[in-house]
Amino acid sequence: MTAPLRVLSIATLFPDAARPNFGLFVERSLRALAAQPGIELTVVAPVGLPPFPLSLHKRYRVLRSLPRTEEWHGLTVHRPRFTLIPRYGARFNPAKVARAVLSAVRGRSFDVVDAQFFYPDGPAAMRVADALGLPFSAKARGADISHFGHDSATAPPVIEAGRRAAGLLAVSDALRRDMAAIGIDPAKVAVHYTGIDPTRFHPGDRAAARAALGMGDASAIATVGALIPRKGQALVIEALPALPGVHYWLAGAGEEEGRYRALAKRLGVADRVHLMGPVANADLPRLYRAADVVVTPSISEGLANAWVEALACGTPIVISDAGGAGELVTSPVAGRIVERTPGAIAAAVQSILAAPPSPEDVAASLGGRFDWDRNGRELAEHLRCCAGR
Repeated sequence: MTAPLRVLSIATLFPDAARPNFGLFVERSLRALAAQPGIELTVVAPVGLPPFPLSLHKRYRVLRSLPRTEEWHGLTVHRPRFTLIPRYGARFNPAKVARAVLSAVRGRSFDVVDAQFFYPDGPAAMRVADALGLPFSAKARGADISHFGHDSATAPPVIEAGRRAAGLLAVSDALRRDMAAIGIDPAKVAVHYTGIDPTRFHPGDRAAARAALGMGDASAIATVGALIPRKGQALVIEALPALPGVHYWLAGAGEEEGRYRALAKRLGVADRVHLMGPVANADLPRLYRAADVVVTPSISEGLANAWVEALACGTPIVISDAGGAGELVTSPVAGRIVERTPGAIAAAVQSILAAPPSPEDVAASLGGRFDWDRNGRELAEHLRCCAGR
């Protein structure tokens, strides 16, 4: 009988009781991996806490109480702590994460180390693999390459991890090319698309979804994501004067909320801008179905989960030419890829509102490429190859 493949997966992006929406896509991928035959999975999700007294800040206080080990949606998850230096300590995180991981799995044996994010997880996995005498893999998702792969303090360990890994993954072919641009061998990188839960993300009753959210009959556009400059919500607000009667719904929280409110007021569109705050993942399908268009003019992405989720719910997207945009928007049915200007965004939204595609045709544009079982099978096969199986 073939021995199971013993996988040690490092995931600094992983949900917990304090941050239930944090890294949900990583959790779901690892659950899909664990469901594959012949896989024995150990998940370590290190928790970064700053030194005292910063650790008393309300942002970190709740993290201090997280259990060191717990069952999380069918997975046994270890949550060792490491010292985090906010804003300035990114270059030190791989070594700190590696020490935390090794302390959590001391005395256990594995066949391969898996990093679910390229930084700091990838260089941390490299250190853990060195200590345990194992091969390792790392997955790139977007900002871990577009930011950490270019920052002078973090790019060297990113590139070294790419060079030494037994195999690599990327969420889109575009991100694979971005990895090659910083010196990572593209021949080592396999494209590994995210998954979607079709029982939740599918076309539904748009009128009922609007009623539940109190949207009324006005045309609605939406953005799902953190309120940060990279996501480009300010450009959408600036497009609203050219979209009379269209309301803009923003799901998420972040540092730019105050600026967005002030911008909407200055442009005279505050009554059409609705900042919803964080929206639970369970409630996202309703928002996607309620919107006429989902708009995300990001500066950079890998392949945004919100893009895939919106299309699966039958809602076309207007996005910038970032990451795997061209791998999703392959026809006008799926939406538009536009320049990052208010005028281009407004024109694209207007064209879709003038001739909206059927939700079923929009959902069909995904072509069955985004499936969690497939995601789990491909990840298992990739890790077996890395381990020489």
